[in-house]
Amino acid sequence: MKQEIPDKIYFKIGEVARLADVAPHVLRYWEAEFAEISPKRTQAGQRLYRRSDVELILTIKELLYTRGYTIAGARKRIAGGTVPTAQQHSESASAAPDGDKLREIKNELEEIHRRLSIPVRND
Repeated sequence: MKQEIPDKIYFKIGEVARLADVAPHVLRYWEAEFAEISPKRTQAGQRLYRRSDVELILTIKELLYTRGYTIAGARKRIAGGTVPTAQQHSESASAAPDGDKLREIKNELEEIHRRLSIPVRND
């Protein structure tokens, strides 16, 4: 499911945290780990993220939390430019198996596990 980003030029850290569903300290950490995230600062020092920063943050979250990448792996993936665009990602998600197919696969795997877990009797 694609995250809807409001049509704004700048976002405050609290807004980005809500959009990405992460704590603000996580955003500050990612900012230190990923040079590509570079929010502007107001004279008071408040971070102002651009839309491209928000999109990148959502991509980082997906790589880390959904795909299981490490910080280093996500950094390499982003630096290498091999991260799919939001359009490509939503297209690949629509090609993914539906819930019924996943339940069927799960049931088959549970049956295999059950059969492998039964001890063999030597009578």
